[in-house]
Amino acid sequence: MLTNKKNSTLRLVQLSILVAIVIVLQLAGTAVKLNILGTSVSLVLIPIVLGAMLLGPKAGAVLGFIFGIITYLMGVFGLDAFTFILFQDHPVLTALICIVKGTAAGLVAGFVYEACQKAWNGKKNLLATFLASAAAPIVNTGLFILGSFTVADTLQSNFVGEGETLLYFLIIGCAGINFLLELALNLIAAPALFRLFQFFGKKRPVA
Repeated sequence: MLTNKKNSTLRLVQLSILVAIVIVLQLAGTAVKLNILGTSVSLVLIPIVLGAMLLGPKAGAVLGFIFGIITYLMGVFGLDAFTFILFQDHPVLTALICIVKGTAAGLVAGFVYEACQKAWNGKKNLLATFLASAAAPIVNTGLFILGSFTVADTLQSNFVGEGETLLYFLIIGCAGINFLLELALNLIAAPALFRLFQFFGKKRPVA
């Protein structure tokens, strides 16, 4: 009983820390983004994936939901120019895009990791972490692109250049190198941090 209570407390503390990291990374904006090849790459999916693998799909969904809420609020208050423009024309749809893609990214990453663990009986753990780490940016970007077609009029009038199509703008302009770099960072950072958490967790004595 005491051990279960301590484990529950530990999980709550871990989730709280990860929530704080997600909020800080998202609010800090460009100050905490890496600039690689002229592209600003967000780090916020890393703690979301980490939480999904450590604490399960529900925790991943909570972290993704927080990410989506902060993204939306940054648009509402004009801290993110792109989201702000979408919010002005489509406040509800913009909220759904931000929240659904973030929540789904964390949820799916958790499910992918759990499914791999069950299918391989805890073996191939490293491969499971890579698959979960890849799932989050793929889902996040994929749902963003799909959701963007619901606000196509605003995107077309404000961002799509002459002679371009909306699909080209979304895949090349919005995703493109940005998506590939975020995918690479997740594949490197999330599994490495996960192994560190596991290592130190095993060394921590349980009363």
